[in-house]
Amino acid sequence: MSGPRLDLALVRSRLSQLRGREYWRSLEELVGNEEFREHLQREFRVPVESGVDRRELLTLMGASIALAGLTGCTRQPTERIYPYVKPPEEIVPGEPLFYATAHVHGGYARGVLAESNMGRPTKIEGNPLHPASLGATDVFAQASVLGLYDPDRAQTITERGEIRPWSALLAAARLALEKERPRRGAGLRWLTPATTSPTFAAQMEAILGAFPEAKWIAWEPAGRDNVYAGTRLAFGEPLEPRYAFEKAQVILSLGADFLGSGPAQPRYVRDFASRRRAGDTSRLYAVESTPTLTGARADHRRPLTPSQIEDFARAVAAAVGGASGAAGSDTFAAAVARDLSEHRGAGLVIAGDGQPPSVHALAHALNQSLGNAGRTVEYTAPVLSRSDDQAAALAELTREMREGKVSTLAIVGGNPVWTAPADLRFAEAMERVPLRLRLGLYEDETARFCHWNVAAAHPLEAWSDARAFDGTATILQPLILPLYGGKSAHEFLAAFSDQPEKSGYEVVKEYWRGRLSAGDPEAAWRKAVHDGVVEGSTFAPASPTLRNVPPSAQRQTPNAPDSLTALFSPDPTVWDGSYANNGWLQELPKPLTKLTWDNAALLSPATAEKLGVSNDDLVDLLLSGRRVAAPVWVLPGQADGCVTLHFGYGRTRGGRLADGRGFDAYALRAGDGLWSREGLELRKTGGRYPLVTTQHHHSMEGRDIVRTVTAEALARDPGAVQKMGEHSPGPEDTLYPKLPTGSYAWGMSIDLSACVGCNSCVVACQAENNIPVVGKHEVSRGRAMQWIRIDRYWSGGLENPETVHQPVTCMHCENAPCETVCPVNATVHSAEGLNQMVYNRCVGTRYCSNNCPYKVRRFNFFLYSDFKSELAKMVKNPEVTVRSRGVMEKCSYCVQRINRARIAAERENRPIRDGEIVTACQQACPAQAIVFGDVGNPESAVSHARSRKTHYGLLAELGTRPRTTYLASITNPNPALSAASGAEPEGKS
Repeated sequence: MSGPRLDLALVRSRLSQLRGREYWRSLEELVGNEEFREHLQREFRVPVESGVDRRELLTLMGASIALAGLTGCTRQPTERIYPYVKPPEEIVPGEPLFYATAHVHGGYARGVLAESNMGRPTKIEGNPLHPASLGATDVFAQASVLGLYDPDRAQTITERGEIRPWSALLAAARLALEKERPRRGAGLRWLTPATTSPTFAAQMEAILGAFPEAKWIAWEPAGRDNVYAGTRLAFGEPLEPRYAFEKAQVILSLGADFLGSGPAQPRYVRDFASRRRAGDTSRLYAVESTPTLTGARADHRRPLTPSQIEDFARAVAAAVGGASGAAGSDTFAAAVARDLSEHRGAGLVIAGDGQPPSVHALAHALNQSLGNAGRTVEYTAPVLSRSDDQAAALAELTREMREGKVSTLAIVGGNPVWTAPADLRFAEAMERVPLRLRLGLYEDETARFCHWNVAAAHPLEAWSDARAFDGTATILQPLILPLYGGKSAHEFLAAFSDQPEKSGYEVVKEYWRGRLSAGDPEAAWRKAVHDGVVEGSTFAPASPTLRNVPPSAQRQTPNAPDSLTALFSPDPTVWDGSYANNGWLQELPKPLTKLTWDNAALLSPATAEKLGVSNDDLVDLLLSGRRVAAPVWVLPGQADGCVTLHFGYGRTRGGRLADGRGFDAYALRAGDGLWSREGLELRKTGGRYPLVTTQHHHSMEGRDIVRTVTAEALARDPGAVQKMGEHSPGPEDTLYPKLPTGSYAWGMSIDLSACVGCNSCVVACQAENNIPVVGKHEVSRGRAMQWIRIDRYWSGGLENPETVHQPVTCMHCENAPCETVCPVNATVHSAEGLNQMVYNRCVGTRYCSNNCPYKVRRFNFFLYSDFKSELAKMVKNPEVTVRSRGVMEKCSYCVQRINRARIAAERENRPIRDGEIVTACQQACPAQAIVFGDVGNPESAVSHARSRKTHYGLLAELGTRPRTTYLASITNPNPALSAASGAEPEGKS
């Protein structure tokens, strides 16, 4: 929402008037100006530019109602269907098949099951057998299937812009190798992203064995160099740490967003949430510079600059080691050290990927001294190939290219021209290489500087393999032939071997022959492919010896008062830019800012006041002689003096959805400051750039929405949550018939203690239910179409507010206000308790949404769905109607999955089992925060959830009797810190 400049002094004045713990959603809400109120009311307003006046509007609406039986919705294009002449034996129309594979993110594998409908991959689910997913997914895995059908993907093999056959590239590769053979490959270089593929590594080692002077360089813009450098500093060797959050009673996060990103994010969310639901709730402390999902779930959080985080870690380490007065006057550091010391062997200290090696070494030293090593943290050999100092290796490659030492550069994936540190001037050096070959999904910024460009196969189109965070290997299998004839990385590397015509299947299978379990090798191969897990491939724990990592003296000279620190981080939705052309992720609201279709320079309220800037102000960012223009977004909880710049935007050749969106933070990133750099200068330009956020959509006017309670208060008073509401629980008597009347009563429970706000459920719902993308302009008008929204609430001051996330779906009210006002009976109640939409009846009056107190209904103002593109049709779920314009839509409790389970149960002459129906949001949730089932069955999981003492209904006082209910968020603050800060330990909604 773009509007007038924020008056932060007025915001602080309004906050000072709040009493107790009251939640607010945005700075604009606190100001409460006329424009904000107008914005909330215009969701269903006919746009002024439509040219339709009130008289004409009523005429059109009257005609629509009169003709509802004939023209309930826009006529869709005529399509012809043809039956199979000879249907495949393994395909049954209407029954999807699932194949085990993996989604590779940052080089690491997360096991998934890919759903195929009539030969088309349409949905991604987690593989319950895989240790990195345990059946859950993240937003990137869920959205990856959309990338398969991206029409902007590279579709040919080209040489200097001319289309060439694969044989021509093989000839070019062979000629390059023959020229370099006398020099033992001194001029050959391979540049790849980070990889954990055993087959790929074996292929590269074979090539390097044939050409000993050649080099293989790996570069990942969001890499884990600091993780490995930290273990080298602490133990003398690079190691892969893995954490057991389910065993940790006290956790200290040093800038680590383990709930929001990382190689094991779904697994770590599951393990962490398991303790939040248990009676013995863990306690989480977080110190960080930018608000993250981990900080939002923390019981105690402190915003610090990067240098202060290191000082804080040293203070805690010294206090744990017994140094008298080590924490000085820092009561927070002293309390954290005391809590960790009191829970030796059950504590955990974790440093973030962006923290310097010294902070990682301090975290390892703390875990060792506290007895956590071997219990809550283990170490294995590195999972990533070429894991040591990728930035230095890339810098050396750039220097060699500039000096003319490289004759052939083969780039296997990635986009180094765009993502390499700006001070390297990688593209300029690359142009000095005589032969440049590239395999990539897109004809992107790097493709522009290459002689040869080979269209890459999507992971769902190719055979491969990859390892998870713990070393567990997965065989990636294709579900569909390459749509554009793309080649896999293994086939591209084979072009530089003695057997260039080998298929990816042959390469991968040959590597694993003899490496699988003893016995029948073919049976072992089939089992590994079927299960998605290679048995016995998990790395064994190591027992490293800690070196002496003495805490050094804290900095005596503080930073200059006017100095700003630039913080670089991958974007929460488009990551490093790899997903920038994915509409589902572009339109996905970012977890904390709720921005869509853009990135922004994030500032704290105090820093924004000091610089005289506000939301949407366009500023120039200057760092080490480089300049980038960016819009400002004020984010409560941001560390003062720090400006967070998410990279992944600012594309110029990334696809139609990616190009021209946001600003390019890579242009400011230098090799010696990949994650943070002091000396940033911010200058106002006087311009404005409209940013769009969904946090203002569907405000519920400050009513009793989200509830939190401390574990201590709940133990003292089990009825604390029920006493929080300011209203009565709502009337039970009604003139309407009691619902439901069928055999089942479907309902859902969402546990706010477990939910981390990761957005997995939002994208899963979008993929499952054919929800369209509407674009930035439509989102700015309040017309985002996602059926699930994750509301983010703040409580407390601007400097460090408490944060709570709440997923909101259709409540499927038993006394649904939407049903009584629909003039055409388009929204009706089923016998099993579902509030259903009959699309062919709906005429778009929008009365139902205006009468919905939860604001969970969406209206198709325009023809958002693509009915013409064949590729767009392929990603659609055939079990769900694709809606045209002019109809209302909303959460259906995945009725198609309910009906699938009903058919299976009727076929076997039995009732539907508890847990047999798993909604898309429930299946994707890594925290297992969502439970669905029959609330009429007292033994069902959802009934057990509704019987818990933290259970409550959203706006239940209205008498709507919502079928979707919540469990209040339970926190576990340190009583000593709560008392010192004057916080209310009981919690209040």
